[in-house]
Amino acid sequence: MDLESRGIPSGFIASCEFEEAANAQGKSLGITPARVFVPHPIQDRTDIEMVELAREAIEKVTALIVEK
Repeated sequence: MDLESRGIPSGFIASCEFEEAANAQGKSLGITPARVFVPHPIQDRTDIEMVELAREAIEKVTALIVEK
């Protein structure tokens, strides 16, 4: 929210487990931040699985910070 208010494109990445909480937080703050949700869970994934997860999400993640 702070970065966006200063004109700096931003967003966040979280696992889909936190989508409902993110929606509630955004609503309470009166914002709709750019975000990307990836499959849950994260902590038990191997390095190879994390690389694949990142490959699948990279275009959406890049779009969070690229001005349109």
